[in-house]
Amino acid sequence: MSHTDPPRSRTAVGCTLLVIALGAGLTACGGDDSPLAAEPYDAADQVSFNGRAGEGKPTDPDKPLEVVAEDTDGRITDVTAVDAAGRYVAGELAADGTRWHSTSPLAAGARYTVRVSTENEDGAPGRKVFTFDTGRPTAKKRLNVTFGPKQGTYGVGQPITAELSLPVKDRAQRAVVERALKVRSTPAVEGGWHWVDDKELHYRPREYWPAHATVRVHSNLEGIKIGDRVWGGRTKPLKIGIGDQVVAVTDAAAHRLTLFRNGEEVKSVPVTTGKPGFETRNGVKVVLGKEYFVRMRGTSIGIAPGSAEDYDLPVYYATRVTWSGEYVHAAPWSVGSQGAANVSHGCTGMSTGNAEWFYDNVREGDVVKVVNSDGDTMEAFGNGFGDWNVPWEKWQQGSALTAGPSQAAGAQQTARLRPTAT
Repeated sequence: MSHTDPPRSRTAVGCTLLVIALGAGLTACGGDDSPLAAEPYDAADQVSFNGRAGEGKPTDPDKPLEVVAEDTDGRITDVTAVDAAGRYVAGELAADGTRWHSTSPLAAGARYTVRVSTENEDGAPGRKVFTFDTGRPTAKKRLNVTFGPKQGTYGVGQPITAELSLPVKDRAQRAVVERALKVRSTPAVEGGWHWVDDKELHYRPREYWPAHATVRVHSNLEGIKIGDRVWGGRTKPLKIGIGDQVVAVTDAAAHRLTLFRNGEEVKSVPVTTGKPGFETRNGVKVVLGKEYFVRMRGTSIGIAPGSAEDYDLPVYYATRVTWSGEYVHAAPWSVGSQGAANVSHGCTGMSTGNAEWFYDNVREGDVVKVVNSDGDTMEAFGNGFGDWNVPWEKWQQGSALTAGPSQAAGAQQTARLRPTAT
C-alpha cells in the first residue's frame, strides 16, 4: 500500500515498540501537535539504526526505509515519509501491521520526516515522529532533464517533451524517472508520458489541451537514485500557456482547407495537396514553426536534378508541420489547380493571400489534420509531432508505469531534413 496523502492526526498513547531500520542515524522528535491524551512514551531507546544509533550520521540513500513493530500486542496502521521538498516516499504495509518498507528510492542530501501511527490491542492509537538526513551520493553521473517546448503560448496540440542527458533502458529505472516528472494543467486533464526512446519522453492529454489552459511541468528527480552510480540532477521547471483551440482540416479529396477556432468555422479556402507518388500524409500534425521565406528544392527529397519533377522555388508564408519538409504555404504557380486537383510534391499549397492569412492565424502547437489523402499516415515520432495519431490505449502502453511492456513506437528518431516539396 503506497501512502501519498498527508498523515492523519493521532494522539500518542499506544505502546507499540517501533524499530526504524536505516543505513545510519535517525533522531526522534518530540510528540505531535495534537493535545496528548496521556503522557507519551519515549521511543528513543527502542529504535535500531543498523548499528549506528546515536551517531547522528546521515543515512545511506541507497538503503530502503523500514519500520517494524516489535510489540506483538500492537500493530502499525499508517506510515508516511516526506522530505523537506514535499516528496513522499511510496511504501507497503504488511497485512498484519508488523512491518512497513519503502518501495521508492530515497533522495540523497535530503531531510525526511517519518510519521508512524500505531494501534494497541485495545484499539488505542499511538503515534511517533522521526527525522533523518540522507547523505550525498558518491556517483559521478547525473541524469538531467530538459523540458520542452520553450516557455510561451502554444496551440492545443503541443506535446510536452522531456529529453534525458543519459539513456535509460531498464524498465524499473524508467519508472523511477517517469514518477518524478510531474505535469499539472489548469483546468486539470487526463494525460500521460510515453517513452519515445531511451532518452526522450512525450506527455500529452487524452484529448487536446483545453483552450486557455496553463500547463506546469517540474521534476522531483534531483537527488534520487536511478541506477548504479546514476542519480537525478537538477531540472529547470517549465510553464506554458495554451491559446485558442485552432484546428485546420485539409480534405485532400475535396481540395479544401477549413480552419476552426474554438469549434467554430472561421474560413475555408481552396488548396492543392500531394499528387500521385508524392501524396500528403494523412493524420494529425502539429505546427512546428513559421518561416516567411523558404527556398524549396527537389533535390532535398531525392528528385534527380534536371528531371521532369525537379524544382527550385522561392516560397513565402510557409507554415511547417514536419521536419522532413511538409508545409502549408503560398503556391501562386498552382492557383489554377487549387480547389480542383492535387499537383504538389506533398505540401498543402494555396494562393499567396490565403497563405498569408493562414500564417497569421496559427501558432506553434496548433493542429493541422489531413483527411482523404492516398498518402501514408503521419509518423508518431521523429518527423514532428504525430503523437495524436497514437490511440490513447496504445499511448498508455508506452509508459513505464503500465503493467505491460513498453510499446514506444518510433523509437528511432528520423533525421531532420531540409524542406521537401511544393
